[in-house]
Amino acid sequence: MAQQHLDPTDPTAAQVTGDALAGYLRTQAMEFLRALRLHRETGGADPGRARSRAGEHGADESVDAARALRRSARRISGSLHTFRPLLDVDWSERMRPELAWLSGTLALEHAYAARLDRLLTALHRLSGATAFPAQSTGAAVGGRSAGAERVGTAEPGTAGPQSHPTPTTANGAKEAPLNAPPPAERANLTVGAAKAGALLDRQLTLARTRAHSSALQALGSSRFHAVADSIAVLASEVPLTRAAPTTALHPLATAAEERLTDAVAALPLLTAGHPYNAEALIHGLSPDPAPHPQDAPWHQVRLLLRLHRYAREVLHGEDAVDVSLLSASQALDLHRDASEAAAAAASAARTPRIAPATAYALGVLHADQRHEVEAARFAFQRSWQKQTVGTS
Repeated sequence: MAQQHLDPTDPTAAQVTGDALAGYLRTQAMEFLRALRLHRETGGADPGRARSRAGEHGADESVDAARALRRSARRISGSLHTFRPLLDVDWSERMRPELAWLSGTLALEHAYAARLDRLLTALHRLSGATAFPAQSTGAAVGGRSAGAERVGTAEPGTAGPQSHPTPTTANGAKEAPLNAPPPAERANLTVGAAKAGALLDRQLTLARTRAHSSALQALGSSRFHAVADSIAVLASEVPLTRAAPTTALHPLATAAEERLTDAVAALPLLTAGHPYNAEALIHGLSPDPAPHPQDAPWHQVRLLLRLHRYAREVLHGEDAVDVSLLSASQALDLHRDASEAAAAAASAARTPRIAPATAYALGVLHADQRHEVEAARFAFQRSWQKQTVGTS
């Protein structure tokens, strides 16, 4: 593991060289191999076996192992990108796309599950419900979709919640009925919102199932085994250039930081610094089904910030956490999640022959997630401002 060093601007500080990079890469390779072994031991290649051997605990361990695999793969890939002049060119250029493929493939299942949970939670919140319904993990069961179970509303064609007449006072104002059931016993979502939840559940559960199958196929493929073999070699031998062991890492890490700073400078941070600016809602009614164009620069900053954080880990060790950078990174993660959730709601709204009430609920949900995008930009602006002040 790379050791902590003094401030690189201090001329008396010890130089961090390619040896530290080699130690960091070996550590991440060992973490990758450890996670891979745990994934196999917990039946990660066979979810049914995982449940039969260790129940829910085994399934959780398998998920944690897959997350650790992604974590190590991202850090190795990021380090190869930032410090590529110090590494064998052919090996580095061959490994980077393979690690990106692996990390992206393993991330999809979790992303779809988190997106579904985020959207159903938002639907529940927008309905004004008082208690969150029990989550289900499967798709449609017995003709009743999991989404409908979560929102607690009857399926179309079945008896819904009973209505109760609302008496009025002498002046015509509505009066709360004495025999009305408490809010917790009534359906908490409108029929449109319930159908929207069921539609999102069907679409995203199907996408998650396909992503799970793709991950299993990837982990059993010769392509993955080639990646694992290369990382096993990396755990003992890092292909540095001849000059790398004595070459300082700070110029390359500084270049990564400058790329991040330039990308942040291009963002509309002045606008993002004002809450409720509605900037994220611009072009919200565009018929273009492509991802929201204004989100792309923010997504690029998120990737550059990740590279900057990994470079700092190489120089200062993983324990040297910059709180403001971590907060900024978390804000951009939320920005990405809300942006993709809004896109999923918009995509569901394009489903042919859905009822107007369902389309309306999905439109409200889309707008809600775009407001979350705006809130994440505001949070990033504040975190980045603190980070800039702290380093100036």
